[in-house]
Amino acid sequence: MKKTIALVLSSVLLVILSACGAAKDSSSSQGETNVTPKAELVIKATNYKFDQQVYHLKKDVPVKIVFENESGNHGVLIPKLNLQLDSEHKSAVVTPKETGEFEIACSVMCGTGHSQMISKIVVE
Repeated sequence: MKKTIALVLSSVLLVILSACGAAKDSSSSQGETNVTPKAELVIKATNYKFDQQVYHLKKDVPVKIVFENESGNHGVLIPKLNLQLDSEHKSAVVTPKETGEFEIACSVMCGTGHSQMISKIVVE
């Protein structure tokens, strides 16, 4: 009986530890880690708006995107670039692989103006 309980507890502990390790790995893999950026884009957020309506990037050029939260509690979500930045993850390097317009939205529910907090990136 004691062996069975010890085996079950060991199995549960192993599953928990492996799940924690996997979550840590996936959160740290955002952006490209071994790419040197050739440009930098700073996105600043204040209450219910970004500092620019349109940001411009070049296709196939690695860029370091930096998020600066100037007032309020905000984040940046760019689904087409598979990028989310916030107060804990303030920058990442990405290389846009296709041209077009990509929506930027606030990723943190920040209040009554949250739904209007939208901008875009144009990749040329």
